[in-house]
Amino acid sequence: MLKRTIYIGTPTYLKLKDNQLKIEDAITKEIKGSVPIEDMAFLVLDHYQITISHQVVLALQQNNVAIISCDESHLPLGLMLPMNGHVEHSERLKNQINCSEPLRKQLWKQTVEVKIFQQKTLLDKYGYVAEPMQDYLTNVKVGDSTNMEGIAAQYYWRQLFDNFTRERDGDVPNNFLNFGYAILRSIVARALVCSGLNPTIGIFHRNKYNPYCLADDIMEPYRAYVDELVLEWINKPFRPTEMSKEAKVHLLKIATKDVKIDGLTRPLLVAVSHTTSSLYKCMIGEQRVIRYPEMS
Repeated sequence: MLKRTIYIGTPTYLKLKDNQLKIEDAITKEIKGSVPIEDMAFLVLDHYQITISHQVVLALQQNNVAIISCDESHLPLGLMLPMNGHVEHSERLKNQINCSEPLRKQLWKQTVEVKIFQQKTLLDKYGYVAEPMQDYLTNVKVGDSTNMEGIAAQYYWRQLFDNFTRERDGDVPNNFLNFGYAILRSIVARALVCSGLNPTIGIFHRNKYNPYCLADDIMEPYRAYVDELVLEWINKPFRPTEMSKEAKVHLLKIATKDVKIDGLTRPLLVAVSHTTSSLYKCMIGEQRVIRYPEMS
C-alpha cells in the first residue's frame, strides 16, 4: 500500500490513540481526522500553533515516518528521521564510507546524465527547443569534470520560464520550486535512511555545513518532476503567484506522481526507494548502474 503524506496547516493538537494519529482542532477540540501511523510516510507541520506529543513522535519514528517542519514563509525548514531505518545500519554505513573515489565519480556521472536527460525530455514535452541538451548530455565526463550539469541548467531555465533567474529567495516561480524541492529532498532522505544509508555522506556534494549531501545528489534526476508540477500550477488560467494552501496540496502530489522505472509505472515515493536500494548495491559491487526513472 502506498504511504500517505499528511499536511497540517491550522492550530492543531496531534495525539496518539490505538496506534492512530488523532488530529484535534485546537480551538473547537473536535477530532478532524484519524490516520493509522503505519499508513504514513510524511507528516508536514505548517503552523506555529501545532502541539505534538512525544508519544506521537516516537510512534512516527518507529514506523519510519519523516516529520517536516515549515518556517514562517511556509517552506520546509526541518526534517526529523529515525536514526536506524535499516537492520544492517552499521554494516551499510561502513560500506558507504569505504566507497572509493573512482566509484563516486562514476555514480555522479550517471546521475548527471539522467538529470540532463530528464530536463531535455521535459523541454521536448512542452514544446521548447531541447536540441542543445543532447550535446550537453553526450559530453558529460567522469565526475562531471566539465560541469555539464551547470551549463545544461543555465540553458534549461532560460527555456522553461521567461526572464527567470533560479534563486533560493527569488520571484515566482522560485517559491513553488523551493517548496517542491524541499519536499522531494525529504522523500529522498527518508528513502536513504530506509536503505541503511547516511544522507550526509554524499557522492558529489560535500559541503561541511550540509547534513543532506547524499540526498542532494540522488534527488537531482527527480527535480524535473517537481518542475513539471510547477509548470502545471503556474499555467493555470488565474496565474497563481502566492504559496497558497491549494498550491501546497498540488506540490505535495510529488510523492504520488507516477514515474516510469525499470519498465514499470510506480509512484515516485516507491521509485525513490528503488533508486536508493540500487545505490547501495552499486557501492558493494552488486550493480554497476543506479536505477533512476525515465521521464516520458
